[in-house]
Amino acid sequence: MRPPERSRDLLGEVRVGAVPPEHLEPVIGAARVRALAKVGARMRAVLAGRQVLNVNSTGAGGGVAELLQTLLAYSRGVGIDARWLVIQGDADFFAITKRLHDGLYGSPGDGGPLGESERRHYEAVLGDNASELVPLVRPDDVILLHDPQTAGLAGALAAVGARVVWRCHVGRDEQNTATRRAWGFLRRYLEPVEIFVFSKVAFAPSWVPADRLALIPPSIDPFSSKNEAIDAAESVAMLQCVGLLDGGSPGPTPQFTRGDGTRGHVHRHTDILRSGPPPPPDAPLLMQASRWDAWKDMRGVMDGFADHLGDLADTHLVLAGPSVHSIADDPAAARVLDECVSVWRSLPDTIRARTHLACVPMDDTDEAAAIVNALQQHSTVVVQKSLAEGFGLTVAEAMWKHRPVIASAVGGITDQIIDGESGCLLRDPQDLSAFAAAARRLLGDPVERERIGQRAHDRILEQFLPDRHLEQWTRVVASLSRGRG
Repeated sequence: MRPPERSRDLLGEVRVGAVPPEHLEPVIGAARVRALAKVGARMRAVLAGRQVLNVNSTGAGGGVAELLQTLLAYSRGVGIDARWLVIQGDADFFAITKRLHDGLYGSPGDGGPLGESERRHYEAVLGDNASELVPLVRPDDVILLHDPQTAGLAGALAAVGARVVWRCHVGRDEQNTATRRAWGFLRRYLEPVEIFVFSKVAFAPSWVPADRLALIPPSIDPFSSKNEAIDAAESVAMLQCVGLLDGGSPGPTPQFTRGDGTRGHVHRHTDILRSGPPPPPDAPLLMQASRWDAWKDMRGVMDGFADHLGDLADTHLVLAGPSVHSIADDPAAARVLDECVSVWRSLPDTIRARTHLACVPMDDTDEAAAIVNALQQHSTVVVQKSLAEGFGLTVAEAMWKHRPVIASAVGGITDQIIDGESGCLLRDPQDLSAFAAAARRLLGDPVERERIGQRAHDRILEQFLPDRHLEQWTRVVASLSRGRG
């Protein structure tokens, strides 16, 4: 393995504007807004002038980047000095961290080693990043490190007096050989961590002490480009503009609201693989939107549609993910997409014509989010047939939009969906017959879709919005202050 090439300015900062708590009042009401303002005041008092610095490995493309956008916007809106830095690495580094990511999900991934050579490379890359990060940190600053890519920074940060929290967004409900191998690699780097944060207690390894473990599910921003309310006509116009639906006429380009409150225009065409015309606007649409990651099982969704739902002659399937060239920390994305393309090419002509693979351009992350928003809003049924899942923000997003969701009963998805009430859970993600039966039932029953969609929306309103999320993080920061006397 080659030594990493040292480049200048490894760290990049993602700028996030402040969003005041009052912004949420139309959704959560005045009482919850007042409570959120009190949470902010408590956090400011606890921090006493210290900064909160988030560090991860990508600024766009994936759930972690999206939830950081939301969390930081509302944190800054209540007066918290919160920042977000992104580390850099080479292809070998991200191959190692993808192996660790897969391991925490319970798979050997690419089957490659996690030995001393990989340790040296991992440490060298993070050592270079630490040399730029450490001068930005003051004693007692709170540093939130995210996922395996950043674990090796904990020692250097703790050595200068920072209060280090490690947030792991992935995991497996039951530990196995692969998870133990990944934790065996990571454990030494995590020893200086004061608090470990997971979405579920089952994700934590046995050696994490109970008094240093915190559970915090993610949240969504109801006003982001991904989740803002748009009507049916706007959704159709946007999807026609980017080529995901048939029809449309020349006219003003569809608009959306950016994170800073300004209006943006959709003008980038989505890269779509199809053999027939786009779906007509009135066609039933089954859709999954996620990263091109083997754990999201896009191929399995396609197999289930082809093998069990092919007789639904008017129904179309859309599998949508980010452009594979836009996500530096996931080197396997192109391979997963290539596998899906290979399967797509082998489908019978009539089914292939109703199966559409879409890569959403990520040059403008707000515009990409708006496209996915329109796709989720327009879909008849949303799918998230993951084989493993840390949380699954796409589930919460679709539920917020009153969509009935069929999702696997894995990871944090089970905390979001109450089976039969706010969605449909697949006990075995690889049971394509059960997946197809749930899809067929919902596609054919508009009354049931409406009932489940309303209960899904209500559950997200109650449990998975930013005010709850920030309140839980305030408890974590407060516990750090108590821990150092």
